[in-house]
Amino acid sequence: MDLEHLEKALAASRSDYTEIRLETRRTTRIVYHGRRLETVSTVMDQGGIVRALVHGKGWGLSTFNSLDDLDKRVDQAYQSASVVEARPITLAEAEFGQDEIRAALDVDFRELPLKEKQTLVGRYNEMLLDYPKVVDTQASYADQFVTMTYVNSEGARIIEERPQSSLYLVATAREDGNVQRAGDGLSTAAGHAALFNLDDLARDVGQRATDLLSAETVVGGVYPVVCDPKLAGVFIHEAFGHLSEADFVYSNPAAQEMMVLGRRFGSEILNVYDDGTLPGQRGTHKYDDEGTPMQRTPLIEEGVLVGRLHSRETAAAMDEDVTGNARATSYRYPPIVRMTNTFIAPGSSSFEEMIADIELGVYACDAIGGQTMLENFSFSAGHGYMIRDGQLAEMVKDVVLSGNLFTTLQHIDAIGNDLTLSRTGMCGKGQGGLPVGTGSPHIRIQGVAMGGR
Repeated sequence: MDLEHLEKALAASRSDYTEIRLETRRTTRIVYHGRRLETVSTVMDQGGIVRALVHGKGWGLSTFNSLDDLDKRVDQAYQSASVVEARPITLAEAEFGQDEIRAALDVDFRELPLKEKQTLVGRYNEMLLDYPKVVDTQASYADQFVTMTYVNSEGARIIEERPQSSLYLVATAREDGNVQRAGDGLSTAAGHAALFNLDDLARDVGQRATDLLSAETVVGGVYPVVCDPKLAGVFIHEAFGHLSEADFVYSNPAAQEMMVLGRRFGSEILNVYDDGTLPGQRGTHKYDDEGTPMQRTPLIEEGVLVGRLHSRETAAAMDEDVTGNARATSYRYPPIVRMTNTFIAPGSSSFEEMIADIELGVYACDAIGGQTMLENFSFSAGHGYMIRDGQLAEMVKDVVLSGNLFTTLQHIDAIGNDLTLSRTGMCGKGQGGLPVGTGSPHIRIQGVAMGGR
């Protein structure tokens, strides 16, 4: 019935190109803060967006929450597009068809009683509070089931179900004036089953927060650094991935000078991809929010920049192929160029081989924040360990890595054989949090500058 409403309104459009995206979203959230149950909510939301293009003018947008007056919203988008004065916009060709993708869930979270979900989250929260020095916690659960219906004037007719369930745990430990935090979680598109078995994850979070109380701040200096998959994945997403998004490159002369296809960024062992087809990952769907099939896009191959990420608009503007990377946080926003699952491909080294010849270095783990400015970056690891004479030694904290992206990529001299994709990735570009995958094997970087005592 929804599809028929959209098709009827689409047929009446006066624009040169029109698309309509409708989303029906059910979200449940449960949050414990310490021993207090802070949030229990289930929200139903339905809405959509019309995007219209008039040649020689520009885009017009109109959002809606009811299908009753959709014809008016389509005409409103046309009228908005008709008065825009902008550079000419064209859209690259893409293959469109009719498709219906239904989710297959191991345990359908929509059918589970709310009390059962609350009991599960509460149990993990109590596990954190059992650690004597843990003084505060946050245990956050969310499940979301989105049905996206999409039509456009070039023949696309798509219905895609997009489920996601997640749990994230944070523990805060305190001893005298020393306060330390640790966190970890899991998100899955496969259903609810994996969330039943996170006891080890909860224990690891509580123990890590406790252990950080006795960790020394790393001594500042220049070190060989081995990054774990979490930190390396966030690094490649934040420091490199955003520079690969074509809307940024197209509008930024400095980025155009940096991101020249064919430029060597690293040694032949470095390969980076964005892949929206990986089964079960955070950034995976069959179609993006322009109805374009998602795909695997090589970004760096054997150290050389070979590709970038596109919407239909940026692909046409730069005379390149579409990549299926037009994504929107919700129906309240038009699609923009965003990553799906971005990762460093595995190499051939084991972790033991990577640390074996390091006399003094740092093993940096997890990522709790960072900032980038074009090619310069600074990232804070959640924790780390000193490497002494080829062996892991004492835990250290306040591990902050900084440097130049291109120099750092050139200094990657070993890549592990243990690719791991993030279970909790979110990207905030422009529209707020959007699920993405980040990933990497362990990587070793020579000559990394590190702040500290």
